[in-house]
Amino acid sequence: MRVHVVIRYIGMVLQFIASFMLASAIVSMLNGYDSAYYPLLLSSFLTALLGLFPMIFVEKVDEIKTKEGYAIVVGSWLVACIVGMFPYLIWGGEFTLINAWFESVSGFTTTGASILTDIEFLPRGLLFWRASSAWIGGIGVVMFALVVLPSMGKSRHMLSNAEMSSIAKDNFHYRSKVIIRILTMVYAGLTLVTTFALKYSGMTWFDSLTHAMTSCSTCGFSTKNASVAFWDSPSIEAIMMVAMILSSIHFGILYATITGRRNNIFRSEVVRTFIGMMVVVAAVIAINLWAEGIYPTFGEAARHASFQVVSLTTTSGFATADTNMWTPLAIVLLVFCSVICGCAGSTSGGMKVDRVLIATKVINNRIKVQLHPNAVIRTKVDGTVQDDSVQGLVMTFIVAYIILVSIGTIIYTLFGCDLMTGFTAAISCISNVGPGFGEVGSMSNFSHLPAVLKFTSTILMLIGRMEIFGFIQLLFIRSWR
Repeated sequence: MRVHVVIRYIGMVLQFIASFMLASAIVSMLNGYDSAYYPLLLSSFLTALLGLFPMIFVEKVDEIKTKEGYAIVVGSWLVACIVGMFPYLIWGGEFTLINAWFESVSGFTTTGASILTDIEFLPRGLLFWRASSAWIGGIGVVMFALVVLPSMGKSRHMLSNAEMSSIAKDNFHYRSKVIIRILTMVYAGLTLVTTFALKYSGMTWFDSLTHAMTSCSTCGFSTKNASVAFWDSPSIEAIMMVAMILSSIHFGILYATITGRRNNIFRSEVVRTFIGMMVVVAAVIAINLWAEGIYPTFGEAARHASFQVVSLTTTSGFATADTNMWTPLAIVLLVFCSVICGCAGSTSGGMKVDRVLIATKVINNRIKVQLHPNAVIRTKVDGTVQDDSVQGLVMTFIVAYIILVSIGTIIYTLFGCDLMTGFTAAISCISNVGPGFGEVGSMSNFSHLPAVLKFTSTILMLIGRMEIFGFIQLLFIRSWR
């Protein structure tokens, strides 16, 4: 593997990230040169400088190898999280080294978990950078950078394939350059529309933009300590629910719907399963909360149940209620949502509805074969036959997910967390959901955890965001052939 080639491409990604830091510094300037202005300006300069050196001293290469492509993708994510710490560390406050690393990783992986005890104390420039890191991470650090990088021929195809999971490519029947354009058009369009809708519903322009960025990236970073509960507005909650749901549907299907193609959201079996799951779970939780007297009216129970189900299923993690106070049934169902999550090809994390649907059909077909040994039964999703290799990858991913959640739970409990906190923290981090239950519930955060658990959380976030094997295979890169 040519290390210098990997470093050069990571340098290009750093230039892209530096531009967002500069934009955040401009936000600080427009807000009276708040205390984040110089930290952001210096961070932008340092990040741009780090990215510039390899671009100057390393010769341009037209094509990259598979091993180099994966190294560039994983390396870019790691380096992005490292430079993402700069504004936090230079600004100071609650941002110790481990806290800055946690907040940076949580943003870029769109997890939305936080160590901040007083979010509203942060200057607007830093709040905008926090939202920007989530927005970059929503579509992918490398994928987003490819939009502004010069034409790279086969290298562009290699990098986009390395960052996008195989299951996410099923609904894209275009060349890599077109796929990247579709992703950014849909993503930017959703963000823009959500921004104007939130402003019309009563938010300020700043809050509208930052919440649109973190809704469409399904991150959940808010500018308020009480999250979305601060506004106590059904219209704002409804707009954000729509934004979160759309952002958790395969962007190729959204594009097909907008352009009038056949493979749209109304025909997709995966989308129907995704929406249907949220409707059923929200209805059951609403009835349960109302019956148990948690909320005085069914309408109020349905409002909060719907928002929390959408928030956790889409891995956004916004909150309008303290779910720790809900019934055991409601908590179990919300944990279930935190595992399944949204669709492949979206900004959502987790196991993905696509994989669960395929796994369910594989199990069902296996039962049929047991009853009818000579039968030939094919597994189909949206009319497409899933070959044995896809089915094998799906089952392997699910097993790996369960193993990692188990390991994470053991580590959390080993360092003092109770079982509820440890188990749900592991799920929330690897699924990039954000809040869990217990000590890391919807109205609390990860600030009280020891440094070792904060670091463990960030590793789980990175593993989950890169679809488990994207991160793990870098550890075995020397054994590749």
